[in-house]
Amino acid sequence: MNQQDFLQQGEGREDDKLAAWNLFQQAYECQMNGKLDDAVTLYRNSIDAFPTAEAYTFLGWTYSFMGQLDEAIEECHRAIRTDPDFGNPYNDIGAYLIELNRLDEAIPWLEQATKAKRYESPAFPHMNLGRVYERQGDWTRAIESYKTASTLNADYTPAKKAMMRLITLMN
Repeated sequence: MNQQDFLQQGEGREDDKLAAWNLFQQAYECQMNGKLDDAVTLYRNSIDAFPTAEAYTFLGWTYSFMGQLDEAIEECHRAIRTDPDFGNPYNDIGAYLIELNRLDEAIPWLEQATKAKRYESPAFPHMNLGRVYERQGDWTRAIESYKTASTLNADYTPAKKAMMRLITLMN
């Protein structure tokens, strides 16, 4: 997400939005540098300044780094309430449910992510659906999901590798 897209979201004062954007950027930097407690604080400050689906989603992602998947899922629910068109939190809920081995519960969230109006990485939910189907033993559907992910992002190597691995095992 870029600053322009961030600042165009919802109704609010430009100053609040700009403050939220700056805090969001600082939080992301902390998250990527492993300063997770600092990232949580900064994402929360960003949300206090101007709540966005991105900030809630990335706060959830930070909680997932900390192994706090229930908290991560709750933040994704907040993101969806803030902007139901944003695809990332649907996919992230599905991914967290996969980690919790709640595969059947993950499927509807991942399917919803594939239909999102606003999603910068639409290959991800297809990859995650492939992971679910593969773990459930439905390799044909897994291959189709991996293929769709590869079609949506020709450079997405994990999907290509997973698809080829299953095709090889089936032959």
